[in-house]
Amino acid sequence: MTDHLVEHHGVPVLVCAPDGPPVASEQDALDQLIGAAFYRADVVAVPARRLDDGFFDLSSGLAGAIMQKFVNYHLRLVVLGDLSHHLRASSALRDLVRESNQGRHIWFLPDLEALATRLAPAAPPVPEALRDPARARDSADPDSYSG
Repeated sequence: MTDHLVEHHGVPVLVCAPDGPPVASEQDALDQLIGAAFYRADVVAVPARRLDDGFFDLSSGLAGAIMQKFVNYHLRLVVLGDLSHHLRASSALRDLVRESNQGRHIWFLPDLEALATRLAPAAPPVPEALRDPARARDSADPDSYSG
C-alpha cells in the first residue's frame, strides 16, 4: 500500500501507508510526512506503528520536535491507531494525548473513521426561538414588534 490523498468534508488528508518506512527522527518526519505539503494536504494521518517508540517516550524529545515541525509548516498531524500500551507506560503521554485532542493541530485518534468525524463541520447553533419557542416569545420586547 502507498500513501494516498483523500478528502474528508473538504479537508485534504494525506493517509500514510501503514507499511511505509519508520519515522525515527525529525529528518524522517520532514522527508516522509511534511512532504505532504507537496500533495496539498492540510492533514497528515500517520499510523502509530510507523512512529518509532522514541516518539512515545516524551523524554526523548522526538514527539515534541516532530509536532513542532507540523505546527511550523501549518499542517495538522493525526496519529492513528491503538496507543494503549504506550499510554499505560506514561502518565505524561496520557496528558499530552488528552491536551492535543482538545486542540486543532495534533490529534491522536483510533482510525480514519474517527478522523472523518472529527473533521466534519460543527452544526450551527440552534436559535433560542427554535430551542424553546415559548421562552423566546415571553422574553421578546413588545416594543420591538413592527408588524
